[in-house]
Amino acid sequence: MEWVLILGLLALALLGAPLLAIFAAAAMLLFAGLADTPMSGAASDIFSDKFADSPLLVTIPLFTFAGYLMAEAGTPRRLVRVSRAWFGWMPGGLAMVCIVASAFFTSFTGGSGITIVAIGGLLYPALIAENYPEKFSLGLVTTSGSLGLLFPPSVPIVLFAVVAGIEVEKLFIAGIVPGVLTVVALGAYAAYKGLRIKLPRQKFELKEAFASLREAIWELLLPIVLIGALFLGILRIHEAAAFTALYVLIVEVWVYKDVKFSKDLPRIITESMTLVGAILAILATAIGFTGYLIQDQLPMKILEAMSTLITSKIMFLLVLNIFLLMVGMLMDIFSAIVVVVPLILPIARQFGVNDYHLGIVFLLNLEIGYMTPPVGLNLFIASFRFEKPVTLLYKSVVPFIGLLIVALLVTTYWEDLSLAMLPEGDGDNEPVTQEPLDPLEDDPLLDGGGGLDSLEDDLGGGGLDALEDELGGGGGLDALEDEFDLDSLEDELDEEGGGEEEDSTEGGFDDLERELGL
Repeated sequence: MEWVLILGLLALALLGAPLLAIFAAAAMLLFAGLADTPMSGAASDIFSDKFADSPLLVTIPLFTFAGYLMAEAGTPRRLVRVSRAWFGWMPGGLAMVCIVASAFFTSFTGGSGITIVAIGGLLYPALIAENYPEKFSLGLVTTSGSLGLLFPPSVPIVLFAVVAGIEVEKLFIAGIVPGVLTVVALGAYAAYKGLRIKLPRQKFELKEAFASLREAIWELLLPIVLIGALFLGILRIHEAAAFTALYVLIVEVWVYKDVKFSKDLPRIITESMTLVGAILAILATAIGFTGYLIQDQLPMKILEAMSTLITSKIMFLLVLNIFLLMVGMLMDIFSAIVVVVPLILPIARQFGVNDYHLGIVFLLNLEIGYMTPPVGLNLFIASFRFEKPVTLLYKSVVPFIGLLIVALLVTTYWEDLSLAMLPEGDGDNEPVTQEPLDPLEDDPLLDGGGGLDSLEDDLGGGGLDALEDELGGGGGLDALEDEFDLDSLEDELDEEGGGEEEDSTEGGFDDLERELGL
């Protein structure tokens, strides 16, 4: 019955039903099917400390607002100018500009397609004007639309930390080196392309370089200050989110004056909070749905099924990569996080995968899935924005996907790449390989005796004598007997009892010591 219900809801989703409605209906109907469980049981996890009281939730609207504000201001133009002045002299210089500017911008917008519209809209005509091949240019701006998801203050990183219950500051740090690797990989390809077809380069001019830097200095300082404050512990993540939103508001409204306080700001707030509302609604209803799946022990059932085919951590990570690439094609990143993370997290922990390493692998997979044919979201955004057939986009992104998959494999199987900057042991999980003991076969007390002798051997020899010496040096139970005058107490008890049990009590602790071999 459960599977029929789930398949029916999936069919409704394919027909265009809102995702939050699908999750809410699934959660309520599945909980109602449990014995002695009301339909309202689906809401119990929503009001728990893990979700409703999580201090990380406030960071999502604050970071999203900052990203939208920068997109509406002149930030894309200033970033392009800086990147062009500093990197335009390199082989494939304008392509380098696109990569660097997009990575910076996406870290604030969360890869929601805004980067393709803002940065890509500025640079695609320039790439074509400077004789970059059309396929290369389309592939570059489409790929760059999700580049930068691993850099703070990426909203998907925050959301993953909320769902997984891990520290978002450490997840930010874990993403820096793998994020740089993806940028370097694409940058190397852009340089190779520039050398091969002899693309034009811009002459480096120190005066223009510093002029562009001065113009964009307020925006360029933000990620540096943010990462430094988080790394040094000066700001916690929710404080950093508030600082980011206030900083961007002041810079864009009163320093650059790109955004009018009364004219533009209400519209930007409305648009950004509409996205936030959708994210939180999907997250809340999905938590109820995944709460049922966890209560039904679905992750453990999947683990049992996988254990016959997957026997190692390496094999698990390989299957995970393939699965997440498919998820990235079919779902937006926010939905994928809230639906998939609760299912794979317990399984990954069983195989000993570090929580923070899993988060980076997860997000890098979805970053690639955004542009993977046939239904990657960025493909359709770029097709609409640049008025090109989506089939042309399929061919254009293939080399870039190949490079990012290489970066993904390096990140996945070289765990230290994402954990190098974290304290040793953070997020580690020991693989579960030991079978539970059989209480009848493996109980040492039922294993043919040994008694205190076996205990003595287990304690490293010397037994109670050694313990006696360690605790005060000699005398043992004799000293204890003398100290409390137990012989007198023994005689007193014999007199009161009429001496009937004299034989059995004579000698007191002396007899007990002899019996135990002490």
